[in-house]
Amino acid sequence: MFVVGLTGGIASGKSTVSEMLRDMGIEVVDADLVARQVVAIGQPAYKKIVAAFGDGVLLDNGELDRPALAEIVFKDKSKRMLLNKCTHPHIHRHMFYTILGYFIRGHQFIVMDLPLLYETKAFVGLFHKVVVVNCTGEQQLERLMARNSLTQERAMARINAQLSLREKCQRADVVIDNENDFIQTRQEVTIMVDSLRKSNQHIVNRVIVLLPIVALAVGLRWLLS
Repeated sequence: MFVVGLTGGIASGKSTVSEMLRDMGIEVVDADLVARQVVAIGQPAYKKIVAAFGDGVLLDNGELDRPALAEIVFKDKSKRMLLNKCTHPHIHRHMFYTILGYFIRGHQFIVMDLPLLYETKAFVGLFHKVVVVNCTGEQQLERLMARNSLTQERAMARINAQLSLREKCQRADVVIDNENDFIQTRQEVTIMVDSLRKSNQHIVNRVIVLLPIVALAVGLRWLLS
């Protein structure tokens, strides 16, 4: 099995591409979904966040007030780093075991949807390819303001908290253009998936992983015979 990293800027259309991939039968491990799971009430990451930020980031029912927490961390880099320290180890551990499960079940490849792929650098060495979903800066700002009902100032604070789309595109193996219509974006995603399905990298990776295990088993059998 090989792993493809999917990322982009906030509101660039990464979630749209993720849905297209799922529609094509590709397994997508979504870091945002995992992040919600690891901060559920009573989870270790939840307890760390409450200890670090106080009860002011909780709703009346005890769940995290995500907008309130976002307002804090996007204004202060040190607070953002503190939040990442509380959550990222748990997110990454969960994703690792999910990937391992897909490997054991014999998948050719999976996609990891990671908004902060380049920022955290946690899985960079794992990826066969990295895909970045791109749009113009104006589109990114307009989409984010409309989606989250943010002022321009608050939207720009969230955009600037990440690496720029230009820099991400320069680092990417594949860039999906999400500047125009849905049909064009889907065409680009289809071309990419067709290329990935033709790859034999999954065979190479399985040989690399399994060969030492087989060699060890043969060696032990020889020693014990």
